[in-house]
Amino acid sequence: MRILGIETSCDETAVAIVSNATAGHRILSNVVTSHLEPKDYGGVVPEIAARSHLKHLKQCYIKAIADAKISPHDIDAIAVTSGPGLAGGLLVGMNFAKGLAVALDKPILAINHLEAHALTARLTHDAAFPYLLLLASGGHTQFILVKDIGSYSLLGDTLDDSAGECFDKCAKMMDLPYPGGPQIETLALQGNEDAFSLPIPLLNQPGCNFSFSGLKTAFKEMYASQQDQFDKSDFAACLQKTITKHLLHKLNKAIKMVDSPISSIVFSGGVAANQYIRSALDIFVSQAGSKAIYPPIHLCTDNAAMIAWVGIERFSRHKKSHLDFKCQPRWPLAELN
Repeated sequence: MRILGIETSCDETAVAIVSNATAGHRILSNVVTSHLEPKDYGGVVPEIAARSHLKHLKQCYIKAIADAKISPHDIDAIAVTSGPGLAGGLLVGMNFAKGLAVALDKPILAINHLEAHALTARLTHDAAFPYLLLLASGGHTQFILVKDIGSYSLLGDTLDDSAGECFDKCAKMMDLPYPGGPQIETLALQGNEDAFSLPIPLLNQPGCNFSFSGLKTAFKEMYASQQDQFDKSDFAACLQKTITKHLLHKLNKAIKMVDSPISSIVFSGGVAANQYIRSALDIFVSQAGSKAIYPPIHLCTDNAAMIAWVGIERFSRHKKSHLDFKCQPRWPLAELN
């Protein structure tokens, strides 16, 4: 089975083809293009992102077909992100996918972007159900118990900002380019993570919800008053350490909330590309007697291979969508249950 995936929910224009051949799951092609310069605007501008998708999606599709060395008619179905995300970008991808489905007479599947992050690990690893997912990205920070395809329990969510947004906004305070997460990680390598302390959010609160707005404010005040005393690398290292502690503290609570055995703990989303956090989570999970699974770094950030993979997971279970499915800028994962 070969599924073509299309992803246009934010600023990356992505098209991929994934196969579930008996020899193993294979990414036949994975084209990801970002022609935007978000650093010029301090972030993603929805209208500019949508125009970029409109301009480059066809080129990405042609390259994905060429890289896979197949004919468009060899595709078994088309999977496209229909939410959550920026409405303009979603509509560009959906309309392209619907036109392609009609032209090629192929089934189409509307894919939830969060479900794609939730299931990406199964494309590259033996991640058996059920498992505990820590999804951390620019738009979401959640604990989800992944029981099966289309069966998810939300255990914890952010009460305000996401981990990725905290990285990006704090990086912007230091005049670092967007996206700020990778900039913080690189800069932190040269810094002293014990130079000063930042408050760990919700430290004495029950449950496994997150909060990053207070940390962001504390960082802003610290940077404004102490930037002459410490190097930027110290600020980056202390911020990264505090975010990591917050994630691990709440992970400990999430593990205790699960009342049935789990196969593993999966860390997915753009923040999962951070090697410092991965290393800390590895140690924590090992001490907890479980195992940690991470998608490859190039599959942590937005891509179409994960969209195609969910297409395979769903299409192999005889699921497909009608052509009249709608764009859903807000689409909680629990609504798939």
